[in-house]
Amino acid sequence: MTIEGWTLILLFTALTVALAQPVGAFLFALYEGRTTPLHRVLGPVERGFYRLAGIRPDHEQTWRAYALHMLLFQLVLTVFTYALLRFQAVLPLNPRALGAIGGDGAMNTAIAFVTNTNWQWYAGESTMSNLSQMLALTIHNFLSAATGIAIAFALFRGFARRESGTIGNFWADCTRVTLYLLLPACIVYALFLVASGVPQTLASSVDVTTLEGVKQTLVLGPVASQEAIKMLGTNGGGFFNANSAHPFENPTALTNLVQMLSIFAIGAGLTYCFGRAVGNVRQGWAILAAMMILFLAGAGITYWQEAAGNPVLHQLGVAGGNMEGKEVRFGIAASALFSVVTTAASCGAVNAMHDSFTALGGMIPLFNMQLGEIVVGGVGAGIYGFLLFALLAVFIAGLMVGRTPEYVGKKIEAKEVKLAVLAIAVLPLCILGFTAISAVLPAGLAGPLNKGPHGFTEILYAYSSGTGNNGSAFAGLTAGTPFYNGLLSVAMWIGRFFMIVPALAIAGSLAAKKYTPETAGSFPTTGPLWIGLLVGIILIVGGLTFLPSLALGPIADHLAMISGQLF
Repeated sequence: MTIEGWTLILLFTALTVALAQPVGAFLFALYEGRTTPLHRVLGPVERGFYRLAGIRPDHEQTWRAYALHMLLFQLVLTVFTYALLRFQAVLPLNPRALGAIGGDGAMNTAIAFVTNTNWQWYAGESTMSNLSQMLALTIHNFLSAATGIAIAFALFRGFARRESGTIGNFWADCTRVTLYLLLPACIVYALFLVASGVPQTLASSVDVTTLEGVKQTLVLGPVASQEAIKMLGTNGGGFFNANSAHPFENPTALTNLVQMLSIFAIGAGLTYCFGRAVGNVRQGWAILAAMMILFLAGAGITYWQEAAGNPVLHQLGVAGGNMEGKEVRFGIAASALFSVVTTAASCGAVNAMHDSFTALGGMIPLFNMQLGEIVVGGVGAGIYGFLLFALLAVFIAGLMVGRTPEYVGKKIEAKEVKLAVLAIAVLPLCILGFTAISAVLPAGLAGPLNKGPHGFTEILYAYSSGTGNNGSAFAGLTAGTPFYNGLLSVAMWIGRFFMIVPALAIAGSLAAKKYTPETAGSFPTTGPLWIGLLVGIILIVGGLTFLPSLALGPIADHLAMISGQLF
């Protein structure tokens, strides 16, 4: 480890915290439906859309109506994307004459992008046409991100409102977030990427001569536009198979830093927005503090392990840290930091191959996903997932000290706790259940590249990524088969919507309750004790569930490595 590496980690953390308030203030304006400077330009577009679609933005919905409209919207998007990919071969903007996507692959991709997972079993540059990249994938990056933020807004209203039967309007929330936040930010972001060397063109490819005198064909396309929203919306799907390790997606150290900041920006801002929504900004800062503690711990462990390197190689005379699977232009610190950022959020973009990390270095990204990606987390998904753990923490604290469980002025009763447990239980049920199935069936065992605990980790990582709606891969698993495409599709759908619907039900239940003022018997939820309790509950409830699987995978892999055995 070096001073420069730690400086990068601490600088990134400081910049993330600094962005929380300005981004959160703008999100709060959208949450309240207030006008912003952008309304002067885009306001007529918003109103025109409502008239065209027959939507009344001021007509609020119950949580059931909100959930139903959201689910129907996602279903229509899934069918649309599936059809477009199946007919890719006969559609325009296909300069490389790429064929249609197979049935299981098209289904997997459609569900992946609708659920904000962006799992990619394919190599983008050799599988997807420009039309598919733009219309089937990039557009969904906007809509899936907007859906996550809309759900977060609905849950905020559940905490903030008093004796109300409604939690907002899904169509209005989704439209405002897309039109006033994601689209303008991504236009500026894409221009920065183009200026930094990222291609943005409809040209098919370009022929170049390398320094060795070899002619090489480089695929081009509308990369910058997809890159901007994949990062800002925590989607993660790359235009190229190498994702953000590809120099056309992430050419410099500066773009690498900006990409990491864009992954965390909206998620961090939503913590401040939550504090403003419930009338106590300290509540938001407490949540962000707990997130940053978990994040720094994960980043520190990953950097430590990657900088320590592989003892087997050290015995062969290859000294230094682990540079396998990493880009020289980024190095160990920036690669380790990126891996923790992208898995702490539900982004899944990678600038290094996680399969090539040391065992414990690769375990932290895996563990981040198994926690539900709540350490800042995906746009919207991170904060509402974190609030589910907050409800459990309040309930457990109430049991320990004999106080009535309350959080931000709302009594937390059996209904809310049951719904929170139901949502959180989705993760181990899918991750461990599907991993067990794949670890014993021949179709599942055909996937891992490696044997032993490392191969098991490849399977475990895939379902952790799918269920957690992350999309990153361990890079050693052959997942483009009907078996894995099918099971991962189920995991992605359940991981997304079986958490969203209980969260909306909690929002509806809380919105109908009276406000309960703080008393001497209320448990304080803004101080260091609360932050420590949150971190502890997340690690105990969320983490210990997966300890046996981690022991069979990365921990066993680490013990084998230090004894001189590699898989």
